[in-house]
Amino acid sequence: MRADPAPPLAATDTDALRRLLDTVLDALRAGATARGGPIPSGGPDTVTARVREALGDPLPTHGTDPTDTLRTLTRVLAEGAADPAHPLCAAHLHTPVLALAAAADLAASVLNPSMDSWDQAPAASALEALVTEALAAAVYPAAPPSTAPRSAPAASHPPRPDALVTTGGTESNQLALLLARERHGPGHTVQTVVGANAHHSFRRAAWLLGLPEPVTVPTPNGTLDPVALDEALTDLHGPLLVAATAGTTDTGRIDPLPQIADLCDAHGAELHIDAAYGGPLLFSDTRHPLLAGLGRARTVTLDLHKLGWQPAAAGLLAVRDRRDLAALSHTADYLNAADDTEAGLPDLLGRSLRTTRRPDIFKIAVTLRALGRDGMSALVDQVCDLAQQLADLVEKSPDLELYERPALTTVLFRPAGSDDTAVAAIRRTLLSEGRAVLGRAHADGRLWLKATLLNPHATPGDLQDLLDLVEGSTDR
Repeated sequence: MRADPAPPLAATDTDALRRLLDTVLDALRAGATARGGPIPSGGPDTVTARVREALGDPLPTHGTDPTDTLRTLTRVLAEGAADPAHPLCAAHLHTPVLALAAAADLAASVLNPSMDSWDQAPAASALEALVTEALAAAVYPAAPPSTAPRSAPAASHPPRPDALVTTGGTESNQLALLLARERHGPGHTVQTVVGANAHHSFRRAAWLLGLPEPVTVPTPNGTLDPVALDEALTDLHGPLLVAATAGTTDTGRIDPLPQIADLCDAHGAELHIDAAYGGPLLFSDTRHPLLAGLGRARTVTLDLHKLGWQPAAAGLLAVRDRRDLAALSHTADYLNAADDTEAGLPDLLGRSLRTTRRPDIFKIAVTLRALGRDGMSALVDQVCDLAQQLADLVEKSPDLELYERPALTTVLFRPAGSDDTAVAAIRRTLLSEGRAVLGRAHADGRLWLKATLLNPHATPGDLQDLLDLVEGSTDR
């Protein structure tokens, strides 16, 4: 049957949207039921064949019924999903999302503000300004509240923190290197110094920005070694940017931030901290001291689509002084003409390297206001406690070996006596059978299974089930 050539698109047609949402929710449920576990069984070929059959011709001459198409493809997407809301899906920094945040994201999608000019996003731009300033103040609590508008001349106000919304840690880290490069200007080449535990995005960012390959400092205990960093900074010359990590991808470890900040001060180096993983410990009543020294960084990366339970993307780059963001200033007359800016229309184009961008701040704003610091603290502490419980279970099992007590929510373990080939095979077997989703990480020269626990609804029984599956696969 040929489709209606003009299906309802207007956001004001809420009755049509409601019917479509019912279709989506029913299809999500049906797909999850058909999947029956944390990931589809059968591996890539099986999933691809199922998707190909459901999709048919991706670009047909004549369309098909919109409701049926939505139902069919949503169902096949759900059936073929790695479901982060399933307690046995624990491989990556891939979080289940809060229903509240997903609903907020829908509202943003329907209204479709574009965050590149005020006349496309009046309320969204105001919301972004308020929420990013509040989050920056959480990173830099020593700074007094600002009363100066963002458009005020640099000399008219003291340093004030601010934050940009990004697509995640990779973009935030790239922006941090870009701002450092621009602060020093032509004729000065910024040298980035990273730990061996640093995220891969720093090397890619240096390449993209035409900066030298980062100097890598050893991390013999999984964190950046202050002695080795001191030696490296002593030998290097010119503008230096040290990138420390608060929550490494493989183990969740946090570098010794106060010591690193002291060394940066002593050597005249600037400090950036990649807290994409560990940054939301700021919300925790009990664990925020683990981030001591965070506010001494010139720039800080945060991701709320990790320990923030937001739909991707929900990244941030916090800056200690909003005047550093002047380097991003850019004019396109149709978006931020000078006379419009002078007349008081907010200039959004300097808030990102992107032009068109979604109002990702909206779901964050809804979540933070609804849950508050207490609610966010409870979620952060819950998953950190789960990691400790999983470590306890591993230590009690004579058939399993624990790498170390978890720093955040990541637990590395492996079957005792197994070699790396067997460890890798166990992970792939559980994946192909659709039984569990575990990651992998190398540490101390060996391969480990990695459980990243971000599901606050997981139970001790779920954790034991995960270990039982690993032990059962070892016996095959």
